[in-house]
Amino acid sequence: MEILTSIWNGILETSLTEWIAVISGIIYVLLAGKKHIACWFFAMVSTSIYIYLCFSNQLFVESGLQVFYLIMAIYGWVKWNQDQSEALPIRRWKWSFHVINILISTAVTLLLGYLMGEFTSQQSPYLDAFTTVFSLAATFMVTQRVLENWLYWIVIDIALGVLYASRELYLTGVQYIVFAIIAVFAFYSWRKYYSVQRSQRRTTHPEILDNEI
Repeated sequence: MEILTSIWNGILETSLTEWIAVISGIIYVLLAGKKHIACWFFAMVSTSIYIYLCFSNQLFVESGLQVFYLIMAIYGWVKWNQDQSEALPIRRWKWSFHVINILISTAVTLLLGYLMGEFTSQQSPYLDAFTTVFSLAATFMVTQRVLENWLYWIVIDIALGVLYASRELYLTGVQYIVFAIIAVFAFYSWRKYYSVQRSQRRTTHPEILDNEI
């Protein structure tokens, strides 16, 4: 009960700035789940605010990650806008792509976690490194509309919820748990759309057996 009370009190004391960032972030994930291009606008708002919040709280690695998110939000807006004529098709990566991505990301996570633990005062260096490194790949997958991005985000968001709550940014921690729940529904929504899309492609182009890259 004491932990829940602390979290609730932390939420009550949350600044208006953080509230705007959280609400914008939730709207982004909801719209992304529906494949609505406006999601990227709210991503830009949320990440811009979090750059300030993380930097002011001396979370420098997260600040850099938020800068990357902002760049990817701009790229995602441009990419999805260019693909409007294609009805924003969902793609899939071959499992070999995911294996390679996970192995490389894990290696980078261990190296970054070690360096942050040895040479900085970073708290939870390996957890922080994990969320940072895997978020880079997952964000790129969203811009490319790769179905499995949501599976990555479920794990990443839960880890981020723990990470931010441990630093008393309770509302942001709760936000990421909400993100994880939304990611579950978004995955099933995208998978359903992908199945319909693949059936349509096989009907019009029988020579195409799959939409994986």
